[in-house]
Amino acid sequence: MRVRRLTPLMLAGSLAWLAGCKVGPNYVRPQASAPPAFEEAQPAGQWKTATPADTAIGGAWWQLFSDPELGTLEVQVGQANQSLKAAEANFRAARSAVSVSRSYEAPTIGVAPAVSAVRESANQPYVSQTNINGGEGSFSLPLDMNYEIDLWGRVRRGVTAARAEAQASAADLATAKLSLEAELALDYFDLRSTDAQTRLLEDTVKAYSEALKLTQDRYDEGITPLSDVSQARTQLEAAQVILTDLGNERASDEHAIAILVGKAPAEFHLAAIPAARDAAALPNIPVALPSQLLERRPDIAAEERRMAAANEQIGITKAAYYPTLSLSAAAGFLGTSAVNWFTWPSRFWAVGPELSQTIFDAGRRKSGVAIAQADYDATVANYRQTVLTGFGQVEDNLAALRVLATEAEQQHAATHSAEQTLDLFQTRYQGGVDTYLQVITSQTAALQNERNDIQIQLRRQQASVLLIKALGGGWSTQQLPPV
Repeated sequence: MRVRRLTPLMLAGSLAWLAGCKVGPNYVRPQASAPPAFEEAQPAGQWKTATPADTAIGGAWWQLFSDPELGTLEVQVGQANQSLKAAEANFRAARSAVSVSRSYEAPTIGVAPAVSAVRESANQPYVSQTNINGGEGSFSLPLDMNYEIDLWGRVRRGVTAARAEAQASAADLATAKLSLEAELALDYFDLRSTDAQTRLLEDTVKAYSEALKLTQDRYDEGITPLSDVSQARTQLEAAQVILTDLGNERASDEHAIAILVGKAPAEFHLAAIPAARDAAALPNIPVALPSQLLERRPDIAAEERRMAAANEQIGITKAAYYPTLSLSAAAGFLGTSAVNWFTWPSRFWAVGPELSQTIFDAGRRKSGVAIAQADYDATVANYRQTVLTGFGQVEDNLAALRVLATEAEQQHAATHSAEQTLDLFQTRYQGGVDTYLQVITSQTAALQNERNDIQIQLRRQQASVLLIKALGGGWSTQQLPPV
């Protein structure tokens, strides 16, 4: 009697122990080689090293540029951009997939009430005529339950894999948001650079018009030849062509910004700003250590989460080698009419476990495990490549900012010299010392150097944006949802 009492307890304990087992490898994040520091950040005092708690690059990283209009547009990207809405919908779908996977941890219960009437044909072959009646009715209300006992961790690993995929989708959403924000900033600074060049060309056209009038007056007085007038007119018209073309560039930038903020280009206009606000602030960007970069870039986090999900798939495919234990039960009422449908004698029930095991599948399970292992190896390679790409992007933009800082100083000096040269040759031409060709040459050089000044400032702004993007834009893995 004592043995009989202990048998159910032993069976229950055995099932509980088996249900706690999981086959397959436990996930350990593979190592990704990271240098101790970025090469381009080595000069002392050039770059500030960020700490894990550094908030200098926050979620609203564009505030580092101290441009209120840029900030207003960036907020609109998060609210209205359709590509971002699609990424957010993908995340919601991935999060719901976690609930689907969790549902397999619980039994499935269903009900299927039915009322039917059957009369057998008297003309069936091999049917005794004495058994034929006027038909029979059936009233049933069954309650079915099916439950797979997760002996080898297949269901639990499925939940873990779905959770990792949802977190990867959340990181993809953060990556998309950061990319769109950076793209908007690049387009915005390009538009402002075009505005600055437009003002420069407007001033240039005005100066060339005055030079043409002066040359025409000198020609009318017989002081200069007609060739000087022709050269002055050619110089003016060439500047007008450049000015007209800048209008096309500005329109393209404005249309791109409109689409990013979720508006039709016809409904969006960005007014030019005063010349005094041309140069947005170049921020002092704190540079994280390479090892910290692994926690600060959402694209790296997404690849790491996909590694975790792929690791769980190996365990899921290996569980197919082991038997499946499921528990089925049914209960309800079955009567011949509505009168006796819910009476106690009409009750029925059935319950029992089922153990199934695949004996031969011609290598299907083995191939499934090999596929899962290969998929996992691919995610490891993608993760490590993403890490290397991230390191390279940081180094590229650190180098660009370092070189452009020096280039900007050199260009300022060259522009100053070109303007001095232009003033000198204009004075000499008016005094009859030099030909107008010298003025034309110095005008072209001065205009080109002034445009180079604006272009270098734009490149520095763009490199700053790309560096912030490469550093993760203030994002961290702590923002991943627990799902």
